[in-house]
Amino acid sequence: MNTVTTLFLSTFTTLLAIINPLAALPVFLKLLEGQDKGTHRRIAWKACCYATLLLFFFLIFGALLLKIFEVPLSMVRIVGGIILMRIGFALFMPTSDTASIIPNAPTGTGDTVAFVPLAMPLMFGPGAIATMLGMASFVRHPLAEFPSLAAIVAAMLVTMVTTYLILAYANTVVRYIGPHGIDAVTRIVGFFVAAIGMGLIFHGVMEAIQTYLLEKTH
Repeated sequence: MNTVTTLFLSTFTTLLAIINPLAALPVFLKLLEGQDKGTHRRIAWKACCYATLLLFFFLIFGALLLKIFEVPLSMVRIVGGIILMRIGFALFMPTSDTASIIPNAPTGTGDTVAFVPLAMPLMFGPGAIATMLGMASFVRHPLAEFPSLAAIVAAMLVTMVTTYLILAYANTVVRYIGPHGIDAVTRIVGFFVAAIGMGLIFHGVMEAIQTYLLEKTH
């Protein structure tokens, strides 16, 4: 499997697991209780558009922010990996403290819930930020490594389309999968999030060691 395909799959699976639209279904249905299917689809579309714009912002300007604050990419991978591992463990082994890791936002009415709490923090929270910064750290030269950048963008778009479809047809999904199915899927994706987070930590530590040794030899 080539690097571009690996980057696409890693970004897609991590973002989908972090956003976890199946776990967001109960919140989505509660916020839009009593609304018709057309409203469900409109709010789901707006929320996904907002979340996509936020993801693009951190993909494009994330590296610039790191340069401004002089934070090395190796540290971003390590910290991002720690965040992903924590979220992964929270999804895999939910406890009473899980709500403090995956925040619950206040309720709202009408289209106001599309941005808060649906787009942020349910879709775009600390885990999504860490994922975008971590994946963007693999693309050091966007023009020279355009296929890798395109793979990340494609993964983002596919993730948001998948999220939209799940939310837009929330009642149908809940009816077929049921609460036990949602719980099982949540635990499975939590395991993979933790594994991907460990991978980011490993690459970050190795890069930091190589940078230290290179500076020491000079």
